[in-house]
Amino acid sequence: MTQDQLPGEFEPLNKVAVKAMLWLNGFAHIIIGLALAISVLMFTWLFFIDVREAAYNHNLVHGFLHALGTLMLLWSISALISAEIRYLNGSKLQVETFVEVVLVLFLRRLIVMPVQDASPTIEEIAMWVGGAFVLGLIYVLVRWSDNRPQQNSTER
Repeated sequence: MTQDQLPGEFEPLNKVAVKAMLWLNGFAHIIIGLALAISVLMFTWLFFIDVREAAYNHNLVHGFLHALGTLMLLWSISALISAEIRYLNGSKLQVETFVEVVLVLFLRRLIVMPVQDASPTIEEIAMWVGGAFVLGLIYVLVRWSDNRPQQNSTER
């Protein structure tokens, strides 16, 4: 239903509803921003716990890979925070941000795979590597399309 299909009597109610939804959306994004800020503190704390456990257990390689996986989660949160800041400053959400987050999570999985309890199968490794490759291609294509100069339809 479009705006002109609403009866004229609903126009004042429609304006109030839209204004209320804008306020609610703004409040939701503030809550999302605060939750992301808290998660930064939590993942930072978890990183230092991982480093401490690696040092105490004298298993630096295993601990380093596990801590690196935690830093990859922190990187994802940082990308989401950057997107949220841009959105709150009036920019549009970019697909590139979400592709980057998923790509980082795929890479994180590949990094922590050697230190997980069960050894991954060849198929599982191939699936994660293939997925990361496809996401990398998508990321490059999205970045390339964003950086291309926009051509007017009148120019030929």
